[in-house]
Amino acid sequence: MSAFNIDGSGALVHAFEPRRMKREDTAVYVAETMVNDYAGVVVWCREANVAVGEEGPSVILFQSGKVLEFD
Repeated sequence: MSAFNIDGSGALVHAFEPRRMKREDTAVYVAETMVNDYAGVVVWCREANVAVGEEGPSVILFQSGKVLEFD
């Protein structure tokens, strides 16, 4: 989960470091409670094989407002 603010020059910036959540439904719920506090909020997941250091593509579970592109 990530949240974003707009700085003094109008640029989108991270409000805080991305947060890991244990459950997807919890992450979406928390993000929904944050939509009025930030310019944008996004929750995403991706499958990973930690043993070999591989990560799959990002899947957006929830998005509101303005967010930076990522993958």
